[in-house]
Amino acid sequence: MNDSTTPEGQAIRVSVCLAAYKGSRYIEEQIDSILRDLGPNDELVVVDDASPDDTAAVVKRITDPRIRFIASSVNKGYVRTFEQAVGLSRGEFIMLSDQDDVWIPGRVELMLTALEDHKVVAGNFDVLGGGPRPWIPRLRASDSTRHLANLFAILIGYRAYYGCAMGIRRDALSYFVPIPGYVHESHDLWLAICGNVAQSIRHLDDSIILRRLHDENQTPAGWRSLSRIVKARFMILRLVFEAVRRVRGADRALAA
Repeated sequence: MNDSTTPEGQAIRVSVCLAAYKGSRYIEEQIDSILRDLGPNDELVVVDDASPDDTAAVVKRITDPRIRFIASSVNKGYVRTFEQAVGLSRGEFIMLSDQDDVWIPGRVELMLTALEDHKVVAGNFDVLGGGPRPWIPRLRASDSTRHLANLFAILIGYRAYYGCAMGIRRDALSYFVPIPGYVHESHDLWLAICGNVAQSIRHLDDSIILRRLHDENQTPAGWRSLSRIVKARFMILRLVFEAVRRVRGADRALAA
């Protein structure tokens, strides 16, 4: 694990983990919005997944000591890139970020307040530039403790858990990482499953990011084939059992 202090000796509070790939068009605007919301003892961990464009050059020319940039030599996909960024993080609180959105000011403090007494937090988003949201309903704070209902809603695709609006406490990272090897998408649903199985997730009524919807988004925008839907549902069931195993294991370790 890396040293968890700043050059001035302060403990790192927040680590924002950003997975980048072919993001040169939008990533600078996103990074600017993140840095404006971070404090002096926070960090932004950017892992570039072997982008063939000039993403790396765009990030490197942003001169802010809170940025830690790591360039991968081979393309691993966004799930493994997020996993690498989280593994390199040093803060007490970890927040995930896409490369092409814009953070709404005040996001960090809202999430930190929720993480004071919850292991996972998930917020809402608005669409950058206005326009209609995807059909899936907004998260509601009142549903935070409806853990079984939330898990069922994840299974049928009815909970708006998006990694770009989620965070986790470091003391719960053993639930989330390593991400199971069979997970090639939907790391955000895995994080939400962990939070709900641990009965420690907080939904925010607030929107905390402006999502940029475009043709290159990693989140599928249209309807999937039946075979892909069935495969995804089976994966979610596997993840629920895995989360139960990890949470129980962590609880036993604490009690020992």
